[in-house]
Amino acid sequence: MSHPDDATLGILGRQALRRPLTPAEFGLARALEDVFATGQHEFPAVVAYLEQQRIPRPSGGSGPWTVEVLDAELRRINASLDEAYLSRDSGPAGR
Repeated sequence: MSHPDDATLGILGRQALRRPLTPAEFGLARALEDVFATGQHEFPAVVAYLEQQRIPRPSGGSGPWTVEVLDAELRRINASLDEAYLSRDSGPAGR
């Protein structure tokens, strides 16, 4: 699958982000794009793909990907991005 180039990501890919994705978060995002491009959208198929590709957990946790682990990872990332977005006006970038 083709991915946006770095310039596009810099301009469009992070418009609403208050912090950059970590390398592990970015790796998971790319893996999700790849699996979704195959037509798979159900968590069990996504989890199987993540396991097959040996995608590391962004949290640094170990063990196999499961539906519960994927849900927890996505919730943790979302909460972190939400927190960063809500604090957008408190730092230098918000001025």
